[in-house]
Amino acid sequence: MSVKININPTLCHYTNNQGVVEVNGDTVGQCLNHLVKQFPSIEKALFDKNGKLLNYIDIYVNGESAYPEELAKPVNDGDELHIVITIAGG
Repeated sequence: MSVKININPTLCHYTNNQGVVEVNGDTVGQCLNHLVKQFPSIEKALFDKNGKLLNYIDIYVNGESAYPEELAKPVNDGDELHIVITIAGG
């Protein structure tokens, strides 16, 4: 099953400057794990030491938030994921 992951521009240096990466998986988590297999250094930018998404990383599937299912959210062939970094401040 082929899924495209749109990489946030601030993370592209982890993917050899590729803005879109094709991965395989049946869930968001499987797709992100396949991304990490292709580009191991991106793992620390996405996950904490327990394997949970960092609190400022949001994943969207076809334009809709994957929350609250996040990593368990099912995906289909041809879906597009977007990695979004939430920025806060004042």
